[in-house]
Amino acid sequence: MTDFTMKTDADGVATITWDTLGKSMNVMNQQGYLDLDALIDQALADDAVKGVIITSGKPGSFAGGMDLNIIATMKEAAGDDPARGLMDGLMACHRILRKIERAGQDPKTNKGGKPIACCLPGTALGIGLEIPLACHRIFAADNPKAKIGLPEIMVGIFPGMGGTTRLVRKMGAMAASPFLLEGKLSDPKKAKAAGIVDEVVAPDELHAKAKEWVLSSPKITKPWDEKGYKMPGGAPYHPAGFMTFVGASAMVNGKTQGVYPAAKALLSAVYEGAMVDFDTALRIEARWFTNVLMNPSSSAMIRSLFINKEALEKGAVRPEVEDQKVRKLGVIGAGMMGAGIALVSAQAGIEVVLIDAAQDAADRGKAYSETYLDKGMKRGKVTAEKKAAVLAQITATTDYAALAGCDLVVEAVFEDPTVKAEVTAKVEAAVGPDCIFATNTSTLPISQLAKASGAPEQFIGIHFFSPVEKMLLVEIIKGKATGDRAVAKALDYLRQIRKTPIVVNDARFFYANRCIIPYINEGLRMVAEGVAPALIENAAKLIGMPLGPLQLVDETSIDLGVKIAKATRAAMGDAYPDGAVDEVLFWMADEGRLGRKSNAGFYSYDAKGKRGGLWEGLGPKFPLAEAQPDVTEVQHRLLFAQVLEAVRALEEGVLMDIREGDVGAILGWGFAPWSGGPFSWLDMVGTPWAADTCDRLTETYGPRFTTPALLQEMADKGQSFYHRFGGEKSAA
Repeated sequence: MTDFTMKTDADGVATITWDTLGKSMNVMNQQGYLDLDALIDQALADDAVKGVIITSGKPGSFAGGMDLNIIATMKEAAGDDPARGLMDGLMACHRILRKIERAGQDPKTNKGGKPIACCLPGTALGIGLEIPLACHRIFAADNPKAKIGLPEIMVGIFPGMGGTTRLVRKMGAMAASPFLLEGKLSDPKKAKAAGIVDEVVAPDELHAKAKEWVLSSPKITKPWDEKGYKMPGGAPYHPAGFMTFVGASAMVNGKTQGVYPAAKALLSAVYEGAMVDFDTALRIEARWFTNVLMNPSSSAMIRSLFINKEALEKGAVRPEVEDQKVRKLGVIGAGMMGAGIALVSAQAGIEVVLIDAAQDAADRGKAYSETYLDKGMKRGKVTAEKKAAVLAQITATTDYAALAGCDLVVEAVFEDPTVKAEVTAKVEAAVGPDCIFATNTSTLPISQLAKASGAPEQFIGIHFFSPVEKMLLVEIIKGKATGDRAVAKALDYLRQIRKTPIVVNDARFFYANRCIIPYINEGLRMVAEGVAPALIENAAKLIGMPLGPLQLVDETSIDLGVKIAKATRAAMGDAYPDGAVDEVLFWMADEGRLGRKSNAGFYSYDAKGKRGGLWEGLGPKFPLAEAQPDVTEVQHRLLFAQVLEAVRALEEGVLMDIREGDVGAILGWGFAPWSGGPFSWLDMVGTPWAADTCDRLTETYGPRFTTPALLQEMADKGQSFYHRFGGEKSAA
């Protein structure tokens, strides 16, 4: 059995069907390349074959991409010279696609050859678009759910199987840039409008239209294989092209701050490849792709954002209990969080009962979904029928009796234990004995809240991040008494609503907030010390953090920070370590500068809420120190503030899987995605260096940088986290 099979009909059209064994969507593996190559050879050598159609045996999709373990295999096969192994392997793949593209044409005259069409029944991503781009004409089914594009940049690589070179040659560098540098995905009609696919046809006419074209004796030579070819928009030294590449370089460096190797390598491949013939451009692309694959950043990003993220979404940490798919969901509290939870659940086809204390509040919660869907309709993403169907799933009410039949209830009321306890009692009086109760809290201990429940084994924390409809990560928090069925219910529910889960044990601030609060606090400490706020913010961005700590506290609100600080101080007493932080935070709150929501915070905002520069009023209160630290020193403080909390969470058993630690860090608070997450970063820099740096930071700045015992032990033994705690074999 092979992934590719071929049948030739009476008219001489050979159809090669891609149908990956055991997968719901086609994925290219090493054997698949060999099978496709052999069938193309067979079709080109057979005089009875007039042309070829490459299509999918999977309904509704062409291919989801490449099995990234191919990369690991190429590296391993090369022994002591993995770069050579990668380069040779890539060029072997390029030769197969180039064979499809040339299709037997005379190398000097471009005469002869057999037309090869590609039919896309639906989604075509990565290699699933690179193969079609090598064909002579791309037919896509009119399937609005289909996604077509090259998303490789999102996992730290770029299209390295000819996609970069072909798309730029086909569209020009400027037009191709959103699809290459941003990983933009399009539905078939938009892909045709952009010039990526050639025809969009009715699904039931897909094969017939492709066959008709194949038998029409079409011209098949690609423009870049003809004499006199000129790149659309101009090559680098053409006046128009020059401006394109200057602008592209500025854009890439502005967005990536130089810490994402794939974007820079992609731009280099495009720039250099545009000045040479096509076959040389493919070698240049392969060289830069090898360069990226040899960079530890790319391997870490692939592991965290592709392999580990996918594993967690598929239930890698799910207890072995029967299916717990949610049929009817109760949401208590129709504020922004509750309204968002109701929206994403209804979009997933789940019946939702949305409850608030007042009917107008419940109605406003449902109206949140209507407003969101109206915006989707304006963008052409949502139909009137879809809007009506989603809204019909939501019942807004004040009546707890409407919860009858719910198998999961998510409480999203105020962060007040007394209020949450009252809600717990009301819910349990209205639902059946098997209903799982989840509290959406960001700080309150689950085990304490579960004391209000008559069934603590069915009580669990589900911590959504705001806004719910945009944020991918959700933390599931196990209380001391939480049972396996509750965990499975939460995981199955999050899979239904297409979120990425991590499961952690109960502790103050859980995992994400536990790590992000020290990052914010370190920035505030530096303000109190007289470190220039602009240095703090830019140092953070130069290590890949999406927001500096001062901007982040503005976004989350300064009064919330004050509330958390007061609660933490009350809980910790004399052990509370953040007095210097409070000096800055409480003063800002007293000044009425509560962040973006008040149009006044560490940054200045105009009347419409648009953020300007850093607030000049910080200077008189916290004057700049005469000697400013080196940017690297600031970066180390900001990084280690987060990373050490991640290690402590693992050490204390709050975090149970380092995959969840890395994926959660990137998706939850944007921890330097180029690093693959805190544990991947520690593996990159090495535990001995990390421990030595902790010792230096501790001596200079205090005990908050003390090396955790686990990290010190690993440093002494020269260990890495992924070797010690597993998962290394899955990394690309």
